[in-house]
Amino acid sequence: MRLFGAIAIVVFGTLLLAASAHVRIPFIPVPATLQSLTIALIAAAFGARLGVATVMLYIVEGLSGLPVFTNGAGLAYVFSPTFGFILGWLPMAFIIGAAADRGLSRHMMLMLAIMIIGDAVSFGFGYAWLVALSGGASWIDEANVLGSAFDIAVKPFIVWDLLKLALAAVTVAGFWEFLRRRMG
Repeated sequence: MRLFGAIAIVVFGTLLLAASAHVRIPFIPVPATLQSLTIALIAAAFGARLGVATVMLYIVEGLSGLPVFTNGAGLAYVFSPTFGFILGWLPMAFIIGAAADRGLSRHMMLMLAIMIIGDAVSFGFGYAWLVALSGGASWIDEANVLGSAFDIAVKPFIVWDLLKLALAAVTVAGFWEFLRRRMG
């Protein structure tokens, strides 16, 4: 029953991730979605092991052709400018989930700081992937690849992600406070 429960939790998490992928504000080449919020919530709720397993299954689903990614699916998605961010969710889920496993998700400000660190790691993966794939892309200034990639893939999302992570930290800490009061 434990295995079945873990599988059900992971599949439920991938459904949440897929739904959050399709709530988007279009930017070129990287759209803004609710996925970082969802990753933070999943990792804080599921812990490191199931959080990472959820992201891994989500990646497998998308690469196998299921329409779970924001802009398409299939093995060719590996060459998408957004795939680096998706890979970055693995360490993000681990960082946040490991903190939650240690009981830190009950502390809103500490959890927010940990979520920001996890998100920064995800941004690092996404930024590096975008730079690696930027050769000849119309949206990259070839004279300033690093700067233009940062301006496109990181800068526009900083405030948006901080707001989403703050919401995630408040939600998780609020949930623990609710449980504490309900349980007496």
